[in-house]
Amino acid sequence: MKKRRLKIWPVIILVVFVMLLFCLKDIYDNLKSKKQTEVKIVDTIEKYDYTLREQESSYYISLFKKLKKELSNEKINEENYANLISQMFLADFFNLDNKINKNDIGGVEFVYKDYQSEFIKKAKDTIYNYVENNIYGNRKQELPVVKEVKINNVSKKQYQSEKISDEKAYYIDLTIDYQKNLGYQKNVKLILVHLNDKLEIVKME
Repeated sequence: MKKRRLKIWPVIILVVFVMLLFCLKDIYDNLKSKKQTEVKIVDTIEKYDYTLREQESSYYISLFKKLKKELSNEKINEENYANLISQMFLADFFNLDNKINKNDIGGVEFVYKDYQSEFIKKAKDTIYNYVENNIYGNRKQELPVVKEVKINNVSKKQYQSEKISDEKAYYIDLTIDYQKNLGYQKNVKLILVHLNDKLEIVKME
């Protein structure tokens, strides 16, 4: 009986050792993926909490520079401000090719603060639901790249909801041009409202 127990112990030790190796591998993979998914901020507009991430497209970067210049003026052209963040929002939200995974939602910082959680949930359940993971940079999936966002029409009028009231909200119609037509939405209508010194998006159609 004792001999039998002695024979079992090496097997138990081997099993524990193998399990330990798997645990260490999981820890290593998690640390590795976390490191790879870290997003580097390369520029900011501090007063408005706008940030520029390293992975953004050249088109988005050009819009960010224009926005930074506009918001540094002593007298801000508010319509130009509204146009720029509308273009940036769509250029980031619909540009899925540079997103790490379905949780990497673009354009959130331009959305009305109280609606951001709802916006993220809806994005994950719809357009971002199909974005494959690209933590290791080996994704083969073809995803849209926004080439340009054009302003078609801008108007100012009242916006009223249960939470928000703005006599001079911006209603902006835009068209998205993609590098390749993959069937994604092209025509978009946005509504922007005032929140202190900022303009934020409350509705997208």
